[in-house]
Amino acid sequence: MASAMLKVAAGVSRCFTLLRGVSTTTPLCQGVPGAVWKLGKLNHIAIAVPDMERATALYRDVLGATVSDKVPLPEHGVYTVFVELGNTKLELLHPLGDKSPISGFLQKNKSGGMHHICIEVDDIKAAVADMKAKNIRTLSAEPRIGAHGKPVMFLHPKDCDGVLVELEEA
Repeated sequence: MASAMLKVAAGVSRCFTLLRGVSTTTPLCQGVPGAVWKLGKLNHIAIAVPDMERATALYRDVLGATVSDKVPLPEHGVYTVFVELGNTKLELLHPLGDKSPISGFLQKNKSGGMHHICIEVDDIKAAVADMKAKNIRTLSAEPRIGAHGKPVMFLHPKDCDGVLVELEEA
């Protein structure tokens, strides 16, 4: 898990280095001077799970976390369960149908594993336009509504050091 978190940190750092400008001491949430959008807090870390009931039971019954009901998101091809952690959330993902992107992930990672991180932005349209202008590819042409009912956009992992980054409007 530690190596996965280091990979996440490296990926996020590379993906958003362009946004930090020259300063390495300016917090990311302050944004780039003159920018029309700001990067916010970590919303969640998503984990693909081969057995949703077992994973939910681990966080609820063994670790004592508050977990949401399992919710189908057909437009994304997944079932989700959110695990509340106080300062952030874990999103458990399980395939909904054979064409689910999570099915492919689980075929490569039989035990499951970290799928993506989600970072809040204050203006999704401005953030997406800025990412595209900086040659960061997105996985869809336009933002879609995510699990929280807010617009989201996924950034291509090849442009973010192998980390799939989801931006969600706060």
